[in-house]
Amino acid sequence: MNHLEQLVGEWYEYSGYFVRRNVLVGKRPKGGYECELDVVAFQPNSGHLVQIEPSLDAHSWTKREERFKKKFEAGRKYIPELFAGIDLPQEIEQIALFVFASTASVKELAGGRVAIASEFYGEIVRDLRGKRVAKEAVPEQFPLLRTIQYCLEYEGDLFENKNSNNAIQQMFRFAKRS
Repeated sequence: MNHLEQLVGEWYEYSGYFVRRNVLVGKRPKGGYECELDVVAFQPNSGHLVQIEPSLDAHSWTKREERFKKKFEAGRKYIPELFAGIDLPQEIEQIALFVFASTASVKELAGGRVAIASEFYGEIVRDLRGKRVAKEAVPEQFPLLRTIQYCLEYEGDLFENKNSNNAIQQMFRFAKRS
């Protein structure tokens, strides 16, 4: 699992979804699986069902279309059995989340929506900014989200302050002593 998959799973779970991560689907009779679904999330209150396939690739859109077509078809076929016993909606929102891409010319891929990681990070930052660690700490089972929250709390020292290099150097000195 890459960091973006981990962050997506944490974010949806933190936001009240039931989340399944890195689920192998389509068991083959002679071994192996048809596909892996990166993150599938269901919000029972709203009935929102979503499949997110984060990608760090820099492939062409043609290659991506081929790859995500397989993942999204597998999602439509196998997601209902991932939440057996729960009444799921017929519609599954499918999102291809890219670090290296733009939605200027391509907004849809293999029947799913194209999203950009920087926008996803922005959503997280907008939600967590102003939530003080002392009063509204992100629970410890979400280490990446918690790290973002801490960075936001100390962003003045880390990014804006002219003495930030001193703070960072002190941090590294501390790590070397440990």
